[in-house]
Formats: sequence, structure tokens, C-alpha cells
Amino acid sequence: MFLLLYKMRQLAIAHHEISIIASTDNLTAVLNRGAFKMLVDAYLQQSMRQPAHNAGAFLVIDADHFKSINDRYGHQEGDVALKLIAQTIQTSLRQGDIVGRIGGEEFGVFLPKANLDQAGIVAGRIRRDINEIEFPPSARTHALSVSVGGAAFGGHTAYDDLFRVADKCLYSAKAGGRNQVIFQRLAA
Repeated sequence: MFLLLYKMRQLAIAHHEISIIASTDNLTAVLNRGAFKMLVDAYLQQSMRQPAHNAGAFLVIDADHFKSINDRYGHQEGDVALKLIAQTIQTSLRQGDIVGRIGGEEFGVFLPKANLDQAGIVAGRIRRDINEIEFPPSARTHALSVSVGGAAFGGHTAYDDLFRVADKCLYSAKAGGRNQVIFQRLAA
């Protein structure tokens, strides 16, 4: 009986570890795209049943001129830059916010219950903190920067709608010179 309980415990631990591996981006240690979308979708579904959860914001964050980092320093250093960006995003968030890597050098952030002003503060902090990273940690530094597109909502919405609006704002930030934040409020 003891052996059976021991094996069941080992199996439960292995299952837990596999769940973490399956939902985490192996380079940056943030959620992968699928897990990120699943959590945001779950929040949005809950918001339909609980009006207190019926607001928030969605950010799409993209590293500026990332190809030049890979070209200048190599792909291994590019990976270091992505790790630094992910860590900086995580430390810039509020408790309960969700971050995931949704593309090559693109990250998604979901800010539950954040209004437009709060979301703007968080997005600005992320942009500023990434700008302050010393990369690489050597004599030849390269300024890291990100462009941020955001969508704030105050009613029922879907992940795809949030992503579409935030992505559109991201492209406006890129076209407007990069290293900036642009937001739009979804129509209620």
C-alpha cells in the first residue's frame, strides 16, 4: 500500500511538472501563447457572469529593431535580450496581471480590472524599464526599446477583438517612431 501511494505521489508530481512545461515558453519562462490565450479567455468568460470583472486592458509589446540585435550580437545574445525583456515586463506588472510570449519578440499582457489610466501607467512603466536595461552587459551597449499597443475594455469582449485592436495600436506605435505606447478603448 505504501508503494502504491508513493508511486501515485510521484505520478502527481510528474503531471504537475509536465503541465508547467506545457504552458511555459522555454526561453523566457513566461506563459506560452496557448496558455496565455486560455487564461485571458477564462477571465473574459468569467466577466460575463460577474460584472466586477467586466473591465481590463490588453497589451501587445514588441521589441523594437530586434533583427538588428540578432545581426549585431548574434542569436544567443538576442535570446538574452528576450529573457531580459520578459523579466522586466514581469517585474513591471501588478499582482494578478498575466504575461505571455505570443510571438518571436512579441509579448502579450492582460491587465484584469485595469481602467485606461491604470493600463497606461503599467504600459509606460514597462516601456521605460526596458529602455533602462543595459544590454549587453559589456562596453558596447545597445539600447533596448519596445513599442506597446493597448486595448482597454469596459464590457463584454473577446480575446480576438482585444488582440486585433491592441495589434493595430502597436503598428501605429511602430509607424510613429517606435519606443512609445498607443492605446484605444473598445466600444462598449
